[in-house]
Amino acid sequence: MKQRPIAIAPFRGEAQSPQKISAIIQADLERSGVFVGVDSSGPQLDESSRPDLTVWRERTAEALASGSVTRMADGRFDVRFRLWDVVNAKDFGGQSYVVTQADLRLVAHRISDFIYEKLTGDRGVFSTRITYVTKNGGRYTLWVADADGENSQLAFGSSEPIISPAWSPTGGQVAYVSFESRKPVVYVQDVSTGKRRLIANFRGSNSAPAWSPDGRTLAVTLSRDGGSQLYTIDAANGGEPRRLMQSSGIDTEPAYSSDGRSIYFVSDRGGAPQIYRVSAGGGNAERVTFGGTYNISPSVSADGNYLAYISRVGGAFKLHVMDLKVGSGSATAITETSADESPSFAPNSKLIVYATQQGGREALMTTTLDGKIKARLAGQSGDIREPSWGPYQKQ
Repeated sequence: MKQRPIAIAPFRGEAQSPQKISAIIQADLERSGVFVGVDSSGPQLDESSRPDLTVWRERTAEALASGSVTRMADGRFDVRFRLWDVVNAKDFGGQSYVVTQADLRLVAHRISDFIYEKLTGDRGVFSTRITYVTKNGGRYTLWVADADGENSQLAFGSSEPIISPAWSPTGGQVAYVSFESRKPVVYVQDVSTGKRRLIANFRGSNSAPAWSPDGRTLAVTLSRDGGSQLYTIDAANGGEPRRLMQSSGIDTEPAYSSDGRSIYFVSDRGGAPQIYRVSAGGGNAERVTFGGTYNISPSVSADGNYLAYISRVGGAFKLHVMDLKVGSGSATAITETSADESPSFAPNSKLIVYATQQGGREALMTTTLDGKIKARLAGQSGDIREPSWGPYQKQ
């Protein structure tokens, strides 16, 4: 995939702004793997400028964005921008926003979304959110952050482990597993209010929540009847769970397909962990992964075309991507690292966020599906793990 050269001119007035809007936009677009920035120095431009596009063609730019940030008398900021098609000398239009200082980063991400969609035809994911967990000393914290890892907000903290966060399909809630009662229990928490409700606290272990696409059901792993098995349970009220199938092995890590008709999961029923698929209503499971002897952590893209998972290769845990359209079961390793975990697709199915180790520390990374463009995300201090990429939210 050829990266498209784009110029993001410094926004007029951003030197006095608490956030450098043009730098955030450029970082977003480059992280997508679709764009590469070109030199944007020169005469000051804003959203009302009619730029000399010949200059930008000579710099090989295919598109140019310019704008302004103005602090208003009430302390809010007026942010405006315009996008130009340099090759065809076409004005793509623009947008304007009036926001508080706290929303300046969000506005930059929304501008990135506008540019991405105008130039690719696909929806951008820069204004979506991620969640992840940190361990710092003896403290575990669940964070909600922007898609670039910035602007982290504390959602929940505990001296006991927090694992397996999963976004609801509307982005309003996160399910996760907390060990605060000294055993794994599934909660669902409202992101905006912090209110939470207990969903699964049965005898034994309650873990690995996964939302159905309609948001009504959670698939969970329970050991209430012996070994770890898959169940579905009402996402609003909990209640009595429904067992999906009988298995002599350990079944865990469920992940719904994008159409909600099937559930991918990990099972050692064949002797070693592999990924299987079963109807969301239960029944017989079919094996999906055949390469390698240890495959875990399935994640399905929103368009239903790709399966991401972690495979152990010669002692190294590497992120793999399988093209489900091909149907051959073959997958490609797309990382050079050796301790990858917890892949999660962006809602436009174009990027994956995952945790890995760099320089002996856990880090959050994004990657394109071919592995060619990777970016390290900002994050809170401590060991970072278990990222989950949230859905599009209604604006």
